[in-house]
Amino acid sequence: MVQYAVQRKRCDRNQSNRRGLKLLERSIDSLNNAMTFEFDHLFILTDIGASEANRLSSFGLVEGSSRTHRGQGTANRCFFFHNAMLELLWIHDPEEAQSELIHQTRLWERSTNRNNGACPFGICLRSAKDSDDTIAFSSWAYRAPYLPEKISIAVATNSDVLTEPMLFQIPFGKRPDRYSADKSQPLEHGVGLREITRVELVSPAAHNPSPEMQAVLDTNQVKLRIGTEYFVELGFDGEVQGQQVDFRPELPLIISW
Repeated sequence: MVQYAVQRKRCDRNQSNRRGLKLLERSIDSLNNAMTFEFDHLFILTDIGASEANRLSSFGLVEGSSRTHRGQGTANRCFFFHNAMLELLWIHDPEEAQSELIHQTRLWERSTNRNNGACPFGICLRSAKDSDDTIAFSSWAYRAPYLPEKISIAVATNSDVLTEPMLFQIPFGKRPDRYSADKSQPLEHGVGLREITRVELVSPAAHNPSPEMQAVLDTNQVKLRIGTEYFVELGFDGEVQGQQVDFRPELPLIISW
């Protein structure tokens, strides 16, 4: 009886040790992922012209340069911070957006159905190290017409899952405060926001993330929780001031700082 009790304690100890090792391995993997990848930018699909940007400007954000994506059928208005960027994106040329080359991105379907169950967001990661070409998720190479011929964007293989954000990673991503002088953007905002320190997606489909979405969550750059509607919470500078502005329903965005 005593021998059985000793064996049982040893077994329990071994199981506890194994659980501890697994937790340690997960912690190490999580730390490595956090050191490997950075959040580059978020896009939110809008109506043509993104008039919602005017409300962000009234709030105290300074708008940066905009761009028309030649051959992709989209255009944007952007707000840059020291470490990342917020992009309001819309379809300006339906024919280009539905072309054979662009079709696999599902930008057209995502945009036209964003008020009918499709997730209106895109989440972009970048490598934390210039020389590292590791991709966070399984992907396919998207050769965007507006980029140089030899450069491609890694788009996650769940790009046709419209209940999740479009996930992609760019090889040329940098912190905006490290842009070259000819590409520099306004980074100082009247409201005083500097760095995005939390990106949390709220989604009705959060209960069963795809492997690609889970891979992004494992980088610790994005959080996900269940909700009745799609929106994103962006936290700035550690949210130490305890302030928050909700831009819904015009824009599915909450900013906290």
